[in-house]
Amino acid sequence: MKQRTWPGTSDGSRFTSLPFSKPYDKEKRSRFSIRATAKSSSSSSPLVSNEVSDGGGDFSMLPFDILMKIAAPLSLPNLQAASSVCKSWRDALQPLRESMVLLRWGKRFKHGRGGVRANLEKALDSFLKAAARGSTLAMVDAGLVYWEKGEKEKAVGLYRRAAELNDPVGQCNLGISYLQVQPSNPKEAMKWLKQSAENGYVRAQYQLALCLHQGRVVQANLPEATRWYLKAAEGGYVRAMYNISLCYSVGEGIPQNRKLARKWMKRAADHGHSKAQFEHGIALFSEGAMLKSVLYLELAERGGETAASHVKEVVQQRLSATSRAHGLS
Repeated sequence: MKQRTWPGTSDGSRFTSLPFSKPYDKEKRSRFSIRATAKSSSSSSPLVSNEVSDGGGDFSMLPFDILMKIAAPLSLPNLQAASSVCKSWRDALQPLRESMVLLRWGKRFKHGRGGVRANLEKALDSFLKAAARGSTLAMVDAGLVYWEKGEKEKAVGLYRRAAELNDPVGQCNLGISYLQVQPSNPKEAMKWLKQSAENGYVRAQYQLALCLHQGRVVQANLPEATRWYLKAAEGGYVRAMYNISLCYSVGEGIPQNRKLARKWMKRAADHGHSKAQFEHGIALFSEGAMLKSVLYLELAERGGETAASHVKEVVQQRLSATSRAHGLS
């Protein structure tokens, strides 16, 4: 989807906004690592014995809702590690391990992978079965399918289930959903975006920064916006790299710093941001680095920046003139 500019092309603003069309997850999830190994039966630790600390049963006897809050957001490797601690853990976590198989099949049906044809209904069925077994990853994927089908209430319900189990992607998608549904719910949106951002999810950090920068759903707070832009940029979110560069360039919400502005603009350009490639190419041209300038302008042109084509031609003419002058000297 083509990026929109915010607040609009008429005012000359270069800050870009993530379209609020549908919540989705393109970023890699980060998960807490569980490094638990089974110890001998003589160990007194409640984590590796079959008894809980109060002596009233074992891990598998915990209420299912409590168990889900502990383990639902785990990725498959961490789930396998937790299952290996002892028999009670293995038995209690069996539904979540089953959910991972169903989740895998759901993704195959959704994208037509692994030798199966794409079938959205079968994908949704697999996601829902996995979600019923407690997988927050499946809740988010099922929510995405419902959102794409226009059944937004069902999508929001699944996002909320994942969010309440502390899944940062579910929290982010829930927050964005509350901005999109009618009527919108800015208070709930900001609550979940902030919670996801504080859990380290870079897309939520960027989206939270946009809300604070734009002042659409909450009062604008530029210093706080730039703080979240910077966190998201440091976490590898490319749009945040571009926006924090603009903030440093003009001193908006943060002290002006041309060196840091240039650093983040180049980093965004090197990560494929077409507007950053265009602006970095112009900066290189102004410094006389014409060959490098042509390279970035070419990339920007391929990325859809039509203005880069004219600038590239000017730079190439300068290069030709320089080459001719060297040839005659």
